[in-house]
Amino acid sequence: MNSLDWAVLIAYFGVMLAIGLWSHKRVDDVGDYFTAGGKMPWWLSGISHHMSGYSAVMFTGYAGIAYTYGITSYVTWSFPIALGIAIGARLFAPRLNRLRSRLHVASPLEYLKNRYNLATQQALAWSGVLLKIVDVGAKWAAIATLLSVFTGVTITQGIVITGAITAIYCTVGGLWADALTELGQFVIQLIAGLAMLVAALNKVGGVSGIWNVWDEPALKHHADPVAGPYTTIFLLAYLFIKTFEYNGGMWNQAQRYMATGSAREATRSAWLSAALWFVWPVVLFFPMWISPLLVHAKKPDGSDSYGLMVEQLLPHGLLGLVVVGFFSHTMAMCSSDANAIAAVVTRDIAPAFSRTAREWSARVGLIAARLTTLTFLGLSMAVATQVNSPTFKDIITVVIKWVAGLMGPIAIPFMLGLLPRFRKSGPTAALTSWALGLFAFYLLNYPINDAISGGVNLEYQISLPLAVSLVLYIVVGWIKPEDTPERDALLARINSDGDGDGPGPASVSLPEPSSEPAPAKLSE
Repeated sequence: MNSLDWAVLIAYFGVMLAIGLWSHKRVDDVGDYFTAGGKMPWWLSGISHHMSGYSAVMFTGYAGIAYTYGITSYVTWSFPIALGIAIGARLFAPRLNRLRSRLHVASPLEYLKNRYNLATQQALAWSGVLLKIVDVGAKWAAIATLLSVFTGVTITQGIVITGAITAIYCTVGGLWADALTELGQFVIQLIAGLAMLVAALNKVGGVSGIWNVWDEPALKHHADPVAGPYTTIFLLAYLFIKTFEYNGGMWNQAQRYMATGSAREATRSAWLSAALWFVWPVVLFFPMWISPLLVHAKKPDGSDSYGLMVEQLLPHGLLGLVVVGFFSHTMAMCSSDANAIAAVVTRDIAPAFSRTAREWSARVGLIAARLTTLTFLGLSMAVATQVNSPTFKDIITVVIKWVAGLMGPIAIPFMLGLLPRFRKSGPTAALTSWALGLFAFYLLNYPINDAISGGVNLEYQISLPLAVSLVLYIVVGWIKPEDTPERDALLARINSDGDGDGPGPASVSLPEPSSEPAPAKLSE
């Protein structure tokens, strides 16, 4: 990078900070901070939903998969995400919006205390927070890895730089700042992605290279839709997992649906995000698919291939813009995760343990939300420095195996609990599903994996914990039904059509923490 590239990068950071300061004026309470007060336009919500699903892992871990195996990086990653979001456009998006509009909650998990009980809410909240610390840590490590390729800064320095900038704008402006910076990041990504595509095509004979390159020996089998450990079973498992995760199972995407003005707008937001996931990753991935023709990766997993290709193909200025694109991906996802985690901690965890937290005023609650955001970012940055340790092995292992494998047990009770078909599944089903799903992940990835020659196949490591949770949630609910009139009324309000208050008694609305009389203990 030269001075022009640095100027582009510094200007980007300046714009992000300016957006955060402007958004600060729109945040008066925790409702504004966590769900934009339900005033976010559907198109902004859709773009934000789409962008919050990316990180620099795409340009490191998935670039390595594309370098090694080709188009399977799209077929087994962004395609199932797009399909999963399309499935959830009508199944989950409107119901998540009604959590805010009808139950008046600011955190995706607030409704779980009434849907199940306090213990269930706390189990899902604590495990989800801990998982997200590791997940976001992997993403900080990914962007720091790329930054080191271009600038020579150390991994730790890169983590501190990106984390500090993100902390400022997302802490000051809340979800509004996240969404508006994601809009700006989408524009940057559009320009940078198209520039990289044009540069790559120029190296392989122009537009005709799109269909002619696949005969090159270096790209042998790169046109196979599934390859290596990314098999058809992996594809189906990933579709199943991503349908839950990207429709709100890991909370930050749920906030985008909650932030729109109505259930109908939430559905439109989901359709837009799904369309972007179908189309845009193809543009981003094509240069990665043909990267063996252009560069020789220095790392065994090929995770540095995209960075090397950018340095080789793009002039200064555009190179800086692509580096900005790397930052924008990671900062978009990490800031949205931080906002979601802060919502869960301040709205769900703290009130369960502290009477003071239940009596926070609007101002104090907002201060607590911002402090929680900073704490979460600090912890995830600390984890990022250890992401390549033997415990985690490497970035892509954390993102694919840990997050995909552990997401299911956390998301199943939350997501299926919204649907009336599963109304008989109560606290016993939810906690059993959660606990044994996590235990299945442990067994598959450690004792069983170590005992089997060659280890357990990746598709089973990530899919079986979710399958265990799903089966137990349904079966235990059937064996021990725990539906009550109060829970049925809650589900009626979430599931009735339209955008009004819906049917059911007003008593099922969830109050603000300041008026909540629940005792500070984990049994109800």
